[in-house]
Amino acid sequence: MARARVVIVGAGGFAREVAHLLRELEAAEGGRFEHAGYAVTDLSKLGPHDSTAQVLGDLDWLDAHRDAFDAFVMGIGTPAAKATVSRMLIERFPEKAYPSLVHPRARFERESARFGRGVVVCDGVVGTVNLTFEDFAMVNLCCTLGHEATVGACAVLNPTVNLSGGVRIGTRVLVGTGAQVLQYVTVGEGATVGAGAVVARDVPAGVTVVGVPARPLVRREAT
Repeated sequence: MARARVVIVGAGGFAREVAHLLRELEAAEGGRFEHAGYAVTDLSKLGPHDSTAQVLGDLDWLDAHRDAFDAFVMGIGTPAAKATVSRMLIERFPEKAYPSLVHPRARFERESARFGRGVVVCDGVVGTVNLTFEDFAMVNLCCTLGHEATVGACAVLNPTVNLSGGVRIGTRVLVGTGAQVLQYVTVGEGATVGAGAVVARDVPAGVTVVGVPARPLVRREAT
């Protein structure tokens, strides 16, 4: 069976981590994926931290070279940008695949897990049962997920986040490095949880919470 030629969307640090995940899957399982290169939506915004030499082109390049690849994986670590770009790709390239990538060293009960399209689960993730990963959800290194936890569409869990049982992370949520969300808490759509925060109560949509215990961030105006 031919390997799927995968374009990683994005060219920064997380995109390189996704490329590493593809290589790890190839070493562990063999024959499934081949990294075709990176693509971005705007070549003018490439910066010094991007893998410029491996960028194939932008969406117009992809449109002109549809036969050169089979699938997309998101290498974007910002929820809002991920949501925008994934929607653009699905509309423009509906025939392409959006596989979910789960690192071979991620540990959870796969039989009871539910996956949407384009999910990325990184090395060292540990979970239990009845987990849900909605479209384009991303779970970064060494996170833990308790029973019945849900990671919403285009949500991003940064490294070492801990979700207790029954937690629901909404669409386009960003949970910062080392944060903890306690049992049966819901984090609403588009919210942000600051790094190291401990969330013991539901977070409304669009709100940023920080601290221990986590409280809404109050921005002070300059005087």
